[in-house]
Amino acid sequence: MAEKLLSVGLDVGTTSTQLVLSELVIENRASAFSVPELEIAQRRVRYQSPVHFTPMLHGELIDGAGIRAIVNAEYEAAGITRDAVDTGAIIITGETSRKENAAAVLQNLSDFAGDFVVATAGPDLESVLAAKGAGAVDFSAETGKTVLHMDIGGGTSNLALIENGRITATGCMNVGGRLIKFDPNGAISYISPVLDGIFREKVGSIPSLSSLETLADTLASALEMAAGLREKTALFQKLWTSEVRSTWPAIPANVTISFSGGVADCVEQALPPLAFGDLGPLLGQAIGRSRLCQGAYRLGSETIRATVIGAGCHSAQLSGSTVFYQNVTFPLKNLPVVSTLDDLAALDGPGVLALPGAAGGHYRHITALADEIVQSWHGQPLRIALEADMAKALGHALALRLPKDAQILCLDRVQLPPHSYLDIAAPVGSALPVVVKTLIFNQEKE
Repeated sequence: MAEKLLSVGLDVGTTSTQLVLSELVIENRASAFSVPELEIAQRRVRYQSPVHFTPMLHGELIDGAGIRAIVNAEYEAAGITRDAVDTGAIIITGETSRKENAAAVLQNLSDFAGDFVVATAGPDLESVLAAKGAGAVDFSAETGKTVLHMDIGGGTSNLALIENGRITATGCMNVGGRLIKFDPNGAISYISPVLDGIFREKVGSIPSLSSLETLADTLASALEMAAGLREKTALFQKLWTSEVRSTWPAIPANVTISFSGGVADCVEQALPPLAFGDLGPLLGQAIGRSRLCQGAYRLGSETIRATVIGAGCHSAQLSGSTVFYQNVTFPLKNLPVVSTLDDLAALDGPGVLALPGAAGGHYRHITALADEIVQSWHGQPLRIALEADMAKALGHALALRLPKDAQILCLDRVQLPPHSYLDIAAPVGSALPVVVKTLIFNQEKE
């Protein structure tokens, strides 16, 4: 019988804050005589909040209390309580993720998502969530086409290259509609530091429409460079962010461009230039007339909601079904991933040991690995993540070699990238719901 999890996604962006409530349906895809193969079979959006402007205290400081009030009101509107939530993600994205109080905001909001919550910021994950939430990954998988997805928000554009339904590279550029803000009279009230040397107007001035269109065209040309449609110049290097971990590859000539984010809603609409008090409408129109839209392109199935849909529906996954645990109390949250037992022992608190290359199948391999782990064991709780399907066998081997009160958890079919963290929830059937995440709080660029 199918089981259900309630998942919440919250996206606190440079411009907007929004929440989505999803239902994840868990099914066993194996036959009655096989080891269970639990998968998230369906992801249904049950509630979407209105799009709220992200509240700020002053300057560039996020109003944590204001965001908390928004979330509290949306929980009431959705008719749910915190205790009803099983899983989810709270993420701070774009320029907002670089604010000095980003970590504090995430801490203050984490209790809204029940016992199992992901608290994440960083362009790598944001690119992945936006590409999934906008339907670009599914589109690539269904058509076999190579897709370059661009999620263009208020402060940044998160990029994902997708080949046959698999994200092969992520990137991020400081290109967004909220890099400039205007007061009701059309005077500039804010200019992002990333535009130094690109835009020469000053705060307080009233720029001409032509100067703003020129800036929008310049930013669109930087995205063209990322898409391989224009030769890279110093502009590309200036606007490219260094926080992403993958190297940006050459883009195939036949790539389909996909768009999401708030600016994507302006690509095909003739909106007033300052309709939202920022550069968004002009940037969207510049993209619409750029080389990005001269070939095959598509707007995402979700645009401004792509990241929050991705956070609410696509952040959770399941481990393999042959797990082992003893003396473990769930949930486990924010476990730093390490690659050696010495690193595990050196942590101030609990962590998880990732063994991606451990061979599975043969009994002698499993017992040899158990012996190696026990020889280096320092008495700390053992939480081990494997890619090979051998967690239950390894767990039993460890239990035979360690004291009965030792805390042991082994799960398999989980890939953990470097510098990641892991949340592990209580079992669903014979599998464990897990969320892989990266806690990256970037400092404000000079």
